[in-house]
Amino acid sequence: MLKTIPEVIAKARESLTIMTIAQALPLAKQNNGVIIDVREPSEYAEKSAKGAINIPRGLLEMKMLTLYPNENQLIFLHCATGARAIFSAEQLKRVGYLNVSVITSNVDDICNACC
Repeated sequence: MLKTIPEVIAKARESLTIMTIAQALPLAKQNNGVIIDVREPSEYAEKSAKGAINIPRGLLEMKMLTLYPNENQLIFLHCATGARAIFSAEQLKRVGYLNVSVITSNVDDICNACC
């Protein structure tokens, strides 16, 4: 039986750490965490948070293994709606990353908090 994207996202959220930018930013700053924007480069160029790294969802696993080879790296993922970040977090956990969180705040709030 096929599932809708909202159903898949709801199920995935159950096993992920979800937080707002207000919760994530202090943790990232204190613990050398990385904030990754998984949107497409054109979306990132239009509006992005200072200090966030753009790695599109389609390239995430390959790039992360090169850029951040430590399985304990503190990783915070975000996108426009949370869907791509949730799917990305699932994939990074499958690859073996242990400290992956999803930021659910909207892009404006993330940009304002990080700038």
